[in-house]
Amino acid sequence: MLLNRRQVLAGGTAAAVLPSHGWGSPASTGISLKLGDMQVQTLSDGHLTLPRSLLFAGLEPGAVAPILQAQNIGPGPIQPPINVTLMRHQGRVVLFDTGSGPAFQASAGRLKTSLDAAGLTPEEVSHVVFTHCHPDHLWGVLDDFDDPLFPNASYLVGQVEWDYWFNPDTASTISADRASMAVGARRRLAVLAERVSRFADGEEILPGVGAHATFGHTPGHMSFQLRAGGDSALIGGDAIGNSHVSFAEPSWPIGTDQDAVAAAQTRLRLLDMLAHEKIQLIGYHLPNGGLGRVERSDSRFRFISDGSI
Repeated sequence: MLLNRRQVLAGGTAAAVLPSHGWGSPASTGISLKLGDMQVQTLSDGHLTLPRSLLFAGLEPGAVAPILQAQNIGPGPIQPPINVTLMRHQGRVVLFDTGSGPAFQASAGRLKTSLDAAGLTPEEVSHVVFTHCHPDHLWGVLDDFDDPLFPNASYLVGQVEWDYWFNPDTASTISADRASMAVGARRRLAVLAERVSRFADGEEILPGVGAHATFGHTPGHMSFQLRAGGDSALIGGDAIGNSHVSFAEPSWPIGTDQDAVAAAQTRLRLLDMLAHEKIQLIGYHLPNGGLGRVERSDSRFRFISDGSI
């Protein structure tokens, strides 16, 4: 999910589901899921504070309001959680995205504390996989000294996403309110460059982990399908970025998507797949730890959170 700096500073498998420890709390370990011999859980990096004018830019407030009211979302900014996915499998300790780090929003940057609560140190992380390079997904990769927070990890980024953000021309060609995000992404990727592997759509990037192109939110946004036998789950990143408007009206543009038209097409395709094939979804900004399932009703969808059980 993308914010400009002014807005930031202003403001179907059998799963063992565990309740969150007070979502957004300093030591939240979210919920967990078992897929074959994969152990998957979400870790809280805190939450964001998003002005409605950013998230729902271009949408009629009168059309958005009843959707939010139906989900008991009151007036004021939206505060989506940040759910980093942790997978332990075949001796690997894998993080999907790294949260915001200390330099983004005061309510975020709690991943290291959540790792501690999960009984892990940053040194134990063997792989870091990025869905995309927005600040709340990438900036937590460096510590306070601009060294990699996960010193023993290998890093994996989609080739299209890497090419876009590592290109020095991106900062001058992207919209002005996003230029600082491009500069920040390239600086962090440069630190990691010698340890980054890049991949394409459809590749199995790790055993049981398939890359799934979900372009639109960013030019090279990737989701990841975890498979174990006949069970699977999709780590969706920001391809489906909220549990209200993007499910009720998936074709509506979302202000944080870089290419709103492409993102809406991707969202519709994913929602249809998830509902039809009964694949569980792990959403980076979805509630109660982010794990749930998708149900369809005509042209609308609904997110059923497993963390609320």
